[in-house]
Amino acid sequence: MTASRPRLYVDAQFTSPYALSVFVALREKGIDFQMLPLDLDAEAQHAPDYARLSQTQRVPTLVHDGFALAESSAIAEYLEELYPEIAVYPRDRQLRAKARQVQAWLRSDLLPIRQERSTLVVFYGQRGGPLSASAESAARKLIDAAQAWLGDGRNHLFGQWSIADLDLALMLNRLILNGDPMPENLANYARRQWQRPAVQEWLALARPPL
Repeated sequence: MTASRPRLYVDAQFTSPYALSVFVALREKGIDFQMLPLDLDAEAQHAPDYARLSQTQRVPTLVHDGFALAESSAIAEYLEELYPEIAVYPRDRQLRAKARQVQAWLRSDLLPIRQERSTLVVFYGQRGGPLSASAESAARKLIDAAQAWLGDGRNHLFGQWSIADLDLALMLNRLILNGDPMPENLANYARRQWQRPAVQEWLALARPPL
C-alpha cells in the first residue's frame, strides 16, 4: 500500500516561525507533502475537525499515515527518526542534544522579543518602535548566547547546518530586520541561513494583506 502524502497545517499568513521550521525540515529531507493554510484570525484552529487532529489547537500540525502531531520541535524529531537519510539534526548525540537545547530555549525564553518584534517584522516588513527595557535585556541575552556559540566565526552552530540554525536565525532576524543593533558577524550568520532554498521558498509564498 502506498503511503499518503503528509499534510502540514500552517497559518494562512505564513508568519509562524514554528510552521516555517517544519516546512524547512520537510523540504530539506526531500519529503513530498501537502500544505494546508488555516485562517487563525477566523479561529479555524478551534474548529472541531481540526481540534480532533491537534489537541493543542495550534499550528503547525503534521498528519502522516493517520498519525497527527503538533508542536514544531516534536514534529522535526519525528521526521528525523522516520527519514534519517538526510539529517536536520547533528548526528553526534551530544551535539544533537545541544541543538534541541537551542530550540527549546528559543521557544520558552526571550518573550519580550517575541512580543515587541513579532514575525510581522520578518515576513511583512512591519517595524516596531524602540525596545522596552525588558526587551533590550532579552536582546542582550540572545546576542550573548549567539556570540558564545558563533563568536569564533563558524558558519553553523554545530559544524554543519541543522534546523537549530534556522530557528536561531529567525530570532535574530526579528531584531535585524527591524533595524535594531546587531553585531556584524551575527547579522551575516542570519543572512546566510536566510539564503537556503527552502527558506527562500517560504519567503516567496503569497501572503494576504494585513
